[in-house]
Amino acid sequence: MDARLDPAKYAGLSEGDAHVIRNAGGRASDDAIRSLVISYKLLGAKEWFVIHHENCGMLFFTDEGIRGLLANSLETAELGADGFTDVGTGPGSAEAKYIDWLPISDNAQSVLEDVTRIRNHPLVPGRIPIYGYIYDVATGRLNEVPEATQAGLPV
Repeated sequence: MDARLDPAKYAGLSEGDAHVIRNAGGRASDDAIRSLVISYKLLGAKEWFVIHHENCGMLFFTDEGIRGLLANSLETAELGADGFTDVGTGPGSAEAKYIDWLPISDNAQSVLEDVTRIRNHPLVPGRIPIYGYIYDVATGRLNEVPEATQAGLPV
């Protein structure tokens, strides 16, 4: 989702080479899995890559934190040294308590969790390889998460 990142550029892809599914944190949400299933079932994708990135905003909050921010105000929060803080004034909404925001506390662990979730999903065929990477924004390198790629091997 991060506007600073161009997956086609850092992965060396040309137009039409891949279906790129973007969301906050690159997480394997139900909607992302829905899109992956459509990608293989109807459009013929043969392998999948889960890519998170360094310095992701999802690393700087918790479910409880964003729920509190949204309960206080719907205005844009600011990111500072201690995480996100609310600078707006109400009204807010308690509806945020019904959403799993899928924050990230450890990048490599979240890639492993997402690859594992996709691999174990009942709509995902075991023959599709799933690879796990973290994109380093500072160097422009894709760094494999070996445990995630291992978990995503075809079964």
